[in-house]
Amino acid sequence: MALDGCGIVCKYILVLFNLIFAIVGFAFLGLGLWLRFSENTRGIFEIQSLNSSAFVMGVTVLITLGSVMLIVVAFGDYGACNEKRCSLVVFSVLLVILAVAEVLCGLLAYTQRNAVGNSIAEFYVSMYALYVKGNGDPAIGVTLTFIHNLLGCCGVTGFKLIELAQQTCPQAYISSSCPGVISNVFDSNASLVMSIFLGTGALLIIALICSITLSCKIRLSASTPQYIILTQSTSVPRPSEQELVSTAYSHLDQDPVIFTPLTVANIPIAQT
Repeated sequence: MALDGCGIVCKYILVLFNLIFAIVGFAFLGLGLWLRFSENTRGIFEIQSLNSSAFVMGVTVLITLGSVMLIVVAFGDYGACNEKRCSLVVFSVLLVILAVAEVLCGLLAYTQRNAVGNSIAEFYVSMYALYVKGNGDPAIGVTLTFIHNLLGCCGVTGFKLIELAQQTCPQAYISSSCPGVISNVFDSNASLVMSIFLGTGALLIIALICSITLSCKIRLSASTPQYIILTQSTSVPRPSEQELVSTAYSHLDQDPVIFTPLTVANIPIAQT
């Protein structure tokens, strides 16, 4: 089946989109699996009081989102490369679900930025308390050190000299408490987070339009009858009358026909 120019363009756009989507999906899945099974952060999942924390939920979302993205890529690539309408329909449905989820997450992250920031800060406080009560768990200690150096803060007080977990604080003098810094960082970057979610949703909508267009083009090309166009005709020479007569005589010479006289019988004719 042959596609027109619009169908071919949509086909290659979908192939490029699925390639980028596959890279992002592998990145999300790899990052989620690394955070889940790494020696530095694996201990967080073994603590019952942190099973419902923002960190655990975030890692779970990364693993789930990466897996779903790879499933979407599988349907999209198969449908676009092999021109299969059934796979493109499944691909389109999954794109609609992901686009709606992306837009809702972006809006919620922006409108509920204070609640999200406070949840992350509460997770930090819970992890910090477990580190102090647990006599310095190595896995939690590495995680706290990473957060302190990334955000430039030190514990719940901000003063290294009086901190109970001062070995996890940066070497430089810090006078900022991590819960307040975490809340402020997320609050100040909420618009950026929303833009990322909305931008991803816009890309999903573009891919959805291309998928629907390609599916329609495949259906039209399959239902359109195919015609054979003759670009050059070959004329067959017709024999002349002289050739026909000579051919007839030659057949007569080869196979003589014997004519026998016909006897006419007296057949009575009924009178009306």
